Amino acid sequence: MVERKRKILGSPLGNDVHVAGVLRFLRLAEANGYVTEFLGPAAGTEGIVQAALKYRPDILALSYRLTPELVNGLVREVTAALKKAGLGEITLIFGGTPAAAAAAKATGVFQQVFSGLEGIDEIVAYLQGREQEAVSRRYADQLLPRLEGKRPYPLLRHHFGLPSFAATLQGVREIAEAKAVDVISLGPDQNAQASFFRPEEMDPLQDGAGGVPLRRPQDLYDLYEASRCGNYPLLRIYSGTRDLLQWAELSVESIKNAWGAIPLCWYSELDGRSNRPLAVALEENLAAIAWYGERGLPVEVNEAHHWSLREAPDSIAVVMAYLAALFAKKQGVKHYVAQYMFNTPFGTWYNYDLAKMLAKKELITSLHDDNFQSYTQVRTGLASLDVNLNKAKGQLASSIHLALSLKPDIIHVVGYCEASHAATAEDVIESCEIVNGVLQNTIDGLPDLSEDPVIQARKEALLGEARILLAALDELSEHGVELGSDPQVLVKAIKAGILDAPHLRGSKVALGKVQTRLNDGFCVAVHPETGKPMSEAERLELLLGKKIAVCSSVA
Repeated sequence: MVERKRKILGSPLGNDVHVAGVLRFLRLAEANGYVTEFLGPAAGTEGIVQAALKYRPDILALSYRLTPELVNGLVREVTAALKKAGLGEITLIFGGTPAAAAAAKATGVFQQVFSGLEGIDEIVAYLQGREQEAVSRRYADQLLPRLEGKRPYPLLRHHFGLPSFAATLQGVREIAEAKAVDVISLGPDQNAQASFFRPEEMDPLQDGAGGVPLRRPQDLYDLYEASRCGNYPLLRIYSGTRDLLQWAELSVESIKNAWGAIPLCWYSELDGRSNRPLAVALEENLAAIAWYGERGLPVEVNEAHHWSLREAPDSIAVVMAYLAALFAKKQGVKHYVAQYMFNTPFGTWYNYDLAKMLAKKELITSLHDDNFQSYTQVRTGLASLDVNLNKAKGQLASSIHLALSLKPDIIHVVGYCEASHAATAEDVIESCEIVNGVLQNTIDGLPDLSEDPVIQARKEALLGEARILLAALDELSEHGVELGSDPQVLVKAIKAGILDAPHLRGSKVALGKVQTRLNDGFCVAVHPETGKPMSEAERLELLLGKKIAVCSSVA
């Protein structure tokens, strides 16, 4: 027996002709399995009652966007007329401006009142007959059910950590109450990242540098408790720049770390974030990745964008995105959060930026099987936002609009104030509301930019470059050892300059001799003498003194 679909009748109250809001609600209801009818503007009480008698809806959705002081009288008139017509048991809901919604709520006759300030997930939860807070509580610490519960909308993640622990604690509570963020990424200060488990090594002059000064395990428990309100957001935290296994154990126990975020080559002597030798860092980082994998917890490997932030050729960024996922898979990770940082290096053109991300995604998804699945997380580039905050808001919105072409599961929102100051709770909420505005306008009917022939051509060129670079790396592997199983290959490649970036000049562990520039919108290696752009094959031949043959076993 086919279950009857529930009906919703939508209409403005009185002589209100504003219908856009109720129409958007009815379309959302249709997407969630309802049959809907729209009465049209200014139907009046008699028109509403006659339509309700004709359609016999399960829910009557009323809206009003005019003078709030008139809401009480109009609602009383409609409810009295419905009762007189024998429709007194019909479920009533209301949508309007915040002031009109407050007046409607005060009447006490509506099952649900929407003011326009709600998140889409709250509206969908109502339509699906779920209590949004109960759903948030149930899935508060689980990434995958939370993802499924919010589709087709992506989860919003935002970084947060102020130089004061008390201010951070209060801010976490404010962000949760605002229901604007699905995932709060806690940002510890540099002292905590490097020396949380070695407090005697901390430099008091650096307290609060770069984030919140976490000093005791209880700090994390307190932050988790502060987040248990509003929409009960997921919490997550950086891996730490050393003692990664201890950080993993503490973060999962205290804040129910939603997923691990661990680098492959970085937080080492390569970038100076710690003093760990590169080979040691790789082993420790992979051990931490394996720790999460053994427990079935999702993992994000922060790798590719670190190369682009240091102006490495786009080909290297693409390959490192693939290798990060490959190493994670080899370590037993089943659920992989793949982060794609757009607008990096600064000045990259939008079409070629998207081409680079599509190439990364194609390589990463080629690894999918019954035991490995990736989830797409997009973000705005760290260095791409203007110090002028009004300009930065526009840049944030445009960046996310482009990134939606990747069909993300998660949007890592970068605060529009990034170039000016560390984001306050208010900044976090505002940045996420900007992104929600983009989503509201683009969730349906977004043009598929990926089909642009220029973008496709650049993507295919990058995939060809990636195969050549992967072949060069494969030649460094010990006989019989698969690429992605031996971290020493990366150590050798960085030392030899196969993997290189201009910002690594003077490094003790990297060659640091590659020269790059933005060539008509994308980052490419250039010849050190002529300054002319070089293909990956030309760069490697100049570096290694031989041509690289691409074999079928590579990517």
